[in-house]
Amino acid sequence: MIQDPIFEIIRKEYHRQNEGIELIASENFVSKPVMEAMGSCLTNKYAEGLPGKRYYGGCKFVDEAEELAISRAKTLFGAEWVNVQPHSGAQANAAVMLGCLKPGDAILGFDLSHGGHLTHGSPVNFSGILYQPHFYGVERETGIIDFTKIRDIARKTNPKMIICGASSYARDWDYKTLREIADECGALLLADISHPSGLIATKLLNDPLPWCHIITTTTHKTLRGPRGGMIMLGKNFDNPWGDLTPKGAVKKMSAILDTAVFPGTQGGPLMHVIASKAVAFGEALQPEYTEYCKQIIANAQALAAALVSRGYQIISGGTDNHLMLIDLRNKGITGKAAEQALVQADITVNKNMVPFDTESPFTTSGIRIGTPAITTRGLKAPQMETIASLIDKVINHPTEEQVLAEVKSAVNSLMADYPLNY
Repeated sequence: MIQDPIFEIIRKEYHRQNEGIELIASENFVSKPVMEAMGSCLTNKYAEGLPGKRYYGGCKFVDEAEELAISRAKTLFGAEWVNVQPHSGAQANAAVMLGCLKPGDAILGFDLSHGGHLTHGSPVNFSGILYQPHFYGVERETGIIDFTKIRDIARKTNPKMIICGASSYARDWDYKTLREIADECGALLLADISHPSGLIATKLLNDPLPWCHIITTTTHKTLRGPRGGMIMLGKNFDNPWGDLTPKGAVKKMSAILDTAVFPGTQGGPLMHVIASKAVAFGEALQPEYTEYCKQIIANAQALAAALVSRGYQIISGGTDNHLMLIDLRNKGITGKAAEQALVQADITVNKNMVPFDTESPFTTSGIRIGTPAITTRGLKAPQMETIASLIDKVINHPTEEQVLAEVKSAVNSLMADYPLNY
């Protein structure tokens, strides 16, 4: 029997991951049990609806899997209600907006070009097409958000929803102040914690659950689970629009959001992914996971410091979390060129817009770097100096094939000491 060529492609991708330095901030390496659950027979099962309220028969065991995922997520984050069905963070945000907004409603989000996310109001995304987006950003001088200016913008735009959270912002968030601003203008406050969710669950960063009405997250990135999404409520509450159940009671926000996920934005949930989420949440509840998250931050801060010492401009001057955004304009190279050169040396990063960028989104003036994946592999702060040196060598010689080959050899030698565990 001739083997499908897809498996040779998978083998090549495994070797790429195993041999290189993975610095994309939104990527990580899952455990073997997480991967095994993803590849299980649960992929065969349709299960539209919620546990105990399905539109298909034969859901006894997938109900148990989803209930376990929900229970573990509640414990991990201290949430009163959780929906683990969103296929991605974008799907989670789409469901929240469908449930809470009407087309044309004003929303206030973090500018994508300053570090926000596509689904927080970008004009090319559903969030900027269906709703009326307004934005806040960072200060040119500091690279840090001025929350006083968010208040000013909110007063002028009167948004129905304020969105906080980012894809490339290296500092922590003041959720308490944001809730005060939201209350002043009668807005719901949505925290998208997709990037730092693991660091929040382990109490290493500020916790949005006591302050934000609704929280969304992905389940990969720092949470180190399968690719997927999740919606949470710190406390369930009556919907603010007075929508009623068929029996005349005021609907809880959890009911609004459940309906917004299914049938609002999705059909059947991916039960093999939900089982994999349950495994990842169980891993994140172990003491070792807290130590892992502490090391993520230690590695990010060590790497940022090593790059700053080599003359790199880190937006905001450093990092509180797992990532950093680097403005390369003083190095005379675009983000696109830097990404391509680093990839040739088996160092994976992504080009990224920086605040007040002078290049297009396809070229960019910066790169984004994160430490969750290399921390999973076992690297510690001392190795960050080595990685910074290798990055610097490539950035200074991006077109010299001999230099790139030398760096690639050094990268492969380094990572051979930290192999993937499967």
